[in-house]
Parts: sequence; C-alpha cells; structure tokens
Amino acid sequence: MKQTKLTDIYRLLLELYGNRGWWPGENQDEITIGAILAQSVAWKNVEKALRNLKQRGVCSLAKLVELEQDELAALIVPTLYYNQKAERLQRFARYFQAEAGSDFTRLFSGEIDGLRSRLLSLKGLGPETVDSLLLYAGDRLVFVVDAYTRRLLYRLGFTAEKASYDELQDYICRRIPRDLALYKDFHAQIVCLCKDICKAKPRCEDCPLREVCQAGRSGSFD
Repeated sequence: MKQTKLTDIYRLLLELYGNRGWWPGENQDEITIGAILAQSVAWKNVEKALRNLKQRGVCSLAKLVELEQDELAALIVPTLYYNQKAERLQRFARYFQAEAGSDFTRLFSGEIDGLRSRLLSLKGLGPETVDSLLLYAGDRLVFVVDAYTRRLLYRLGFTAEKASYDELQDYICRRIPRDLALYKDFHAQIVCLCKDICKAKPRCEDCPLREVCQAGRSGSFD
C-alpha cells in the first residue's frame, strides 16, 4: 500500500477547500494585531475586537501606543484575557517603534533564527504567535504549528500525541517543499478541516482524509 505523504494531504484539502488566501487581515498592522489577539480564543472574537479598533480609528501599532492600557483593554474585551493582551499589544508596539522604527521591512529582516529568538524573548509571545507573525505579516518561511496541526498529525498517525512544537514543525518542514505560499495555505487548510470536520468529536463521514486517516479507520480518538 502506498504511504501517504503530507503533500498528498495538502492536495486532498486543496481539492475540498480551494486556496484559502489566509491569514485574515487587510495589512501588516492588522495581521500583527490579530495574531496577538488570537491567543486562546476563536477567530470570531478577534474579528469583533478588530472591528472595535477600526471603528475607533486605532487599528495600527502606532495608534495602540497612544492609548491608555485600560482604554485599549476595553476595546478588545471580546478576545478574553483582554488586560493581558492589551499589555502584550502595547509592549510589541513599543518594540516595533524602538527596534524597527515602525518599519515592517526592518522588523522582519535578517537571519530567521535570530529574528525568531528576539521575538520569542518578548513577554507573552509564544512560538505559535511568533511564527504566525513571521509567516503572515513578515512573509518569512516558518511553518505555524497550532492545536489543530497537532491533532491532525496525531490522528493521521504521523506524529506522537505528545510531540513538542519544534518536533512537529521539523516533521512538516522536512516533508514539504520550502515554499511561502504553500506554508501559508497548508496551515490554513489544516485550520479549516479541524475547525469544521476534524473536531475534538470528529465528523469522519464528511472528512476528505478518511481513507488515509489512522484514527478514522480505527474509530479511536483518545
């Protein structure tokens, strides 16, 4: 029996969903703000907060610095943990000003490992958030690993349930072409599948990966 490859998985998802053209966001400011707000919350909540910021005319890192922290927190209440996220947003915005002169090209330039380490050193930014910023706002070749990615790779029988973030990222990057558009769209495809079909309680009968899914064939999702 032919071994299923990650590129086969992507092809099947692409046939189902088409190119996703994702991450949501009209510009680098909005993508950056959205990535930080998306921590531990559904995207629909982030959209509500982004609308609040737009209506107030402050949906940019430069404008966020000018707000009082409690004022910003009130605008992003839908995202939960809004006081922490207001602090994180303003900390990042100040870093953006001080280290990059509010220039996204400067912010995301340089050797990728050093850049990633510097962003990870900012309090409140973990690997998923940083890699989302690098990939979607910075157009840097870094694959984003999230809870959906972990769930799918485990159920497909590709990786261990307790695999680390770095192990999952390395597994993917060694098995797909190093292509920016592919990195962006493959992550988006995984999000779409796991949000709609491969949920905690999956709808296997509707899944385009059912024939190649180890968990789906066995009926085991523990």
